[in-house]
Amino acid sequence: RPCLFSASRPRRHASAVSSISTLGRAYMQSPTFTLCQATNADVAALAELRVEAMRPSLEAIERFNPVRARARFLEGFNPAYTRKVQVGEGTVGFVVVRPVENHLLLDHLYIVPAKQCSGLGSAVLRLVIREAQAQEKVLRLGALKDSKSNEFYLRHGFTLERIEEWDNYYALAPSAA
Repeated sequence: RPCLFSASRPRRHASAVSSISTLGRAYMQSPTFTLCQATNADVAALAELRVEAMRPSLEAIERFNPVRARARFLEGFNPAYTRKVQVGEGTVGFVVVRPVENHLLLDHLYIVPAKQCSGLGSAVLRLVIREAQAQEKVLRLGALKDSKSNEFYLRHGFTLERIEEWDNYYALAPSAA
């Protein structure tokens, strides 16, 4: 299947990389990536990528179980809502956005640990936010309590809606982005 979106940054010398300071952290411009539609053939690799990306957060709360993490992803996998994040020829993440009643659910956004903190996740999330805005839909998601992802979503304008036993739930209204 064809790739749906490609984003790139201009090439420049490493010492000339510009950054923006936000909340005391420096962020480099978004890396080059492509979003490609997933297929049923991708399910096993994406499940493994999810386990790899979630491992540190789940270990921190002593709930890491790779079998359960894989099974939870496999039982709800739908390639129609799943896009792979590719850098070069390799898949380094994926995003799942599902239409639900009157909003969009950001069900999964995972980037392999080696590519985290590179601006890639932010670039993918900004694209998803723009898509939700274009549809004039609220974008909702859940994040594991005590995960670094909570700060990530708050930094991108999401507001906390509710807290449950293991997860925090966030929303971003189209006008808030």
